[in-house]
Amino acid sequence: MLRFKMTKVLLICLLTFLLILGSISFILAAEKEITIISINDFHGSLASEGKNVGAAKLVDAIKTEKNNNPEGTIIVSAGDNYQGSAMSNLLYGEPVSAMFKEMGLELSAVGNHEFDWGVDKITKWAEEGELTFICTNIYDKRTNEPVDWAEPFVIIERKGVKVGFIGLATPETAYKTLKANVENYEFRDPVEIITEWVPKVKDVGADIIVALTHLGSFQDKEGNISGEAAALCNVDGVDAVISAHTHQSVSGLVNDRPIIQAYKNGRTFGKITFIFDENNKLIGAEPSLDHLYKRADTLKDDANMLAIYKEYEEKLEPVLGRVLGKTTVDLEHDRYAGPSLLGEWTCEIMKDKVGVQIAMTNGGGLRTSIPAGEVTAGKLYEVMPFDNTLYTMKLSGADIKANIEHGIMNDDIGWIQIAGVKVTYDPEAEAGNRIVSMVLEDGTPVEMDKYYTVVTNDFMATGGDNYNFDNAIDKVDTFIPVRDAMMEAVEKAGIISPVKKNWLSEVKTGKLYIVEVGDSLWKIAQKFGTTVEKILACNEIDNPRLIKPGQELVIPTE
Repeated sequence: MLRFKMTKVLLICLLTFLLILGSISFILAAEKEITIISINDFHGSLASEGKNVGAAKLVDAIKTEKNNNPEGTIIVSAGDNYQGSAMSNLLYGEPVSAMFKEMGLELSAVGNHEFDWGVDKITKWAEEGELTFICTNIYDKRTNEPVDWAEPFVIIERKGVKVGFIGLATPETAYKTLKANVENYEFRDPVEIITEWVPKVKDVGADIIVALTHLGSFQDKEGNISGEAAALCNVDGVDAVISAHTHQSVSGLVNDRPIIQAYKNGRTFGKITFIFDENNKLIGAEPSLDHLYKRADTLKDDANMLAIYKEYEEKLEPVLGRVLGKTTVDLEHDRYAGPSLLGEWTCEIMKDKVGVQIAMTNGGGLRTSIPAGEVTAGKLYEVMPFDNTLYTMKLSGADIKANIEHGIMNDDIGWIQIAGVKVTYDPEAEAGNRIVSMVLEDGTPVEMDKYYTVVTNDFMATGGDNYNFDNAIDKVDTFIPVRDAMMEAVEKAGIISPVKKNWLSEVKTGKLYIVEVGDSLWKIAQKFGTTVEKILACNEIDNPRLIKPGQELVIPTE
């Protein structure tokens, strides 16, 4: 009897367990998982070099991720896809289109650099890459309607779930590409526009709304997210935001809605995983980033993409592989770090090429450093991917000052690079009033109402990065590409060894001392309780033996 009761209890427990297990299985089976994989700011980074994993490894990594959910994955880009590398630039983005096609990418936002070669390229890229560009906030001034070369939104269905993508471009495009290429377009407020479009996309059946944008975002060490893109998370009906433009790694929640940005150059891809119930109601969303460059040793090449890349590489080798000369020093550059050796060298080439007094170029126009060693044509295409030309003019001292002021400590566009005029500035002063002194190369002070000969690039000359040369006279576009002038300079010299001249530098603080007969830097340092090294650095002296009576020295006081 006891044995019968025990068997009965066990049978009941087993049936209960099977019932619970069946219920869980039913619930799990009813849930649907949709994955969106995104990249942004690829900038034609097709080669595997440095932190860039390259097209072949990126394609394989994304295909591998898609295989985890083959029926529920959508692959997109948040823009700035093509401009940036020699291979892509010389072929106007064709190799990137081939990569997107192989990857299975379906949609792209419109980045500011999509306009660099003219708007006609956008339609061609869509055809070549078999993808759709989407954007709601770019309006044609001639028609007062959204542009006809991009769709305002697209709905993609996966597993019965309809995902609505609304595209947005950054309003900064108006001054962060060549002005002539966007003069017919108006870039409207992203928040206002998406607020208007969300109900329209919902009305035609979208279950969720994803903002696919070329809008910037930032994330601090505590995980707090800010920026243009983050503001969209507060718009009713927006379920997720894909960001770009600021080349940041961003993954988190704002107002309980996922937002991601996948760094730059294909080094990382972003992923948002959505969970829906059997009625297509969103019940969860999780953002994440896969930093491919941090696990480069685990990556492998996609065979098809590698073959495509090698075909283009072989085609361009005669051009890109041509050795122009050699540099004995690293020409480093970071547009947000300040004036650079590469920036000074470039400006000196610009100045000498057209025979003017002063040269200035935007730090963002120089995209990478040049390491010591051989300098190839391909490397200079990477440094100067834009086809900007030398643009000469006569400019008043006041306007020279105003434009250099605009490029000092500018966190939005980076630092201006100059040559031919020595400028000192006070970093503690307010923006627009930082310059302390300006003198020409021969020591002549720059007068505010006098005109000087100046060269810049056509991007800046026409208002790029919000520089203003409207008051200039005798303006001439030489149509000489800046990159060509750089190539010519290297070839002519054979070996270059540029030295930093500090055309733009912080004002020196300290005690003024006049060198006397019998002085040496060691004696002066002992007298004022400092070091020879500090005096050398403060006065930009290369040879400590070359001081003379009557020379003014600034003695550091700190």
